[in-house]
Amino acid sequence: MRTLNTQDPEFQSQLDNLLAFETVNDPQLLATVDDIINQVRKHGDKTVLELTQKFDQHPATTMAELELSQTELKQAFDKLADDIKEALKLAASRVKSFHQKQKQDSWQYTDELGNRLGQKVTPLDRVGIYVPGGLASYPSSVLMNAVPAKVAGVQEVIMVVPAPKGELNPLVLAAAHLAEVDRVFTIGGAQAVAALAYGTDSIPQVDKITGPGNKYVAAAKRAVFGQVGIDMIAGPSEVLVYAEGQENDRADWLAMDLLSQAEHDTVAQAIFVTTSQSLLDNVAKEIDKALEILPKADIAGESIRNRGALILVKDRAEGLAMINRIAPEHLELSVDNPDELIADIRHAGAIFMGRHTPEAIGDYCAGPNHVLPTSGTARFSSPLGVYDFQKKSSLIYCSESGSKPLAQTADILAQQENLDAHARSARYRYQ
Repeated sequence: MRTLNTQDPEFQSQLDNLLAFETVNDPQLLATVDDIINQVRKHGDKTVLELTQKFDQHPATTMAELELSQTELKQAFDKLADDIKEALKLAASRVKSFHQKQKQDSWQYTDELGNRLGQKVTPLDRVGIYVPGGLASYPSSVLMNAVPAKVAGVQEVIMVVPAPKGELNPLVLAAAHLAEVDRVFTIGGAQAVAALAYGTDSIPQVDKITGPGNKYVAAAKRAVFGQVGIDMIAGPSEVLVYAEGQENDRADWLAMDLLSQAEHDTVAQAIFVTTSQSLLDNVAKEIDKALEILPKADIAGESIRNRGALILVKDRAEGLAMINRIAPEHLELSVDNPDELIADIRHAGAIFMGRHTPEAIGDYCAGPNHVLPTSGTARFSSPLGVYDFQKKSSLIYCSESGSKPLAQTADILAQQENLDAHARSARYRYQ
């Protein structure tokens, strides 16, 4: 794992190289995805079925075989061991409780002229959620996407999840049952995104698509944006762990927190930032030890070698500047008093405060959403939330008397913009 020092003259270029990652800008990838989308638009179910058979080796011969019933979802839940059932139920409950606090309501007020203004908040009619399948089967992703949509009041949630060779993780189906997903289709890839965006005879068109996926899914979401809404273009998972070499620091804990992200993907990113050279050295040793026992050591090891880093900063101020420069998806503050740092952190998807708050808890059951901005987009993006499944309409009501002064103002400004019909339309209301 590479070690960087902010005092090195080459540090800035080294950091730029470390953070450089283009998610969906490969021309060949984009061309392939565009072709898939066009084929789905032209041929609908036929293309979806053919590509599902080709890419997922799914044995289905009809589209009907690619949809799961509510009975199948419930049966998957009922067959789980009791401890797993309770874990899923607790996670779902906590996610729901947190997101209920995000729900926004409509509001109105009357101004000094007697005009009534406000905002009407309306849930989206139908949303599609993409859940990874195969090797990356995440029931937690079902909860994090479907529960906020249901809390927002979305009428219909359509889930797509690839099922390589027809095989599905029963936990994913059980989570769909708990989250009250309305329909589930066992399809994936760019073809699933296209089907959701444009609709087919079997798959209803949605208003927004959320959820993580591979590079084909990310590229497809970008391509259909405008036809539908999307949550974000998600890149590989990433974590930044910050510590200062305080008495209670545990190098083995910190190393495992870094590896918990590295094991996601060979292009995941784990960065450790510290003011302590000795702690940095100890964390490096613990990473090497852990890689000897982890089942996914090959994935985590490649991630750590290619995209990971241990960064030595001279003091806390420089550490905070580093955090804001990187704008990590997940940020762990492994310090005695994490609240002291919060005011100075401007850019992070989720902030895990204190030594007893590993990012892994946030992935599953803390409550806040684990769909977070990646690749530095925390500078301008937020976690997935209830607000992503609501839209807003402005409300404007002018009384006869209250309309006149506003119409006069609109008349004057419209004339300045050379929009005569605008000016006359307003003028009619006060002359």
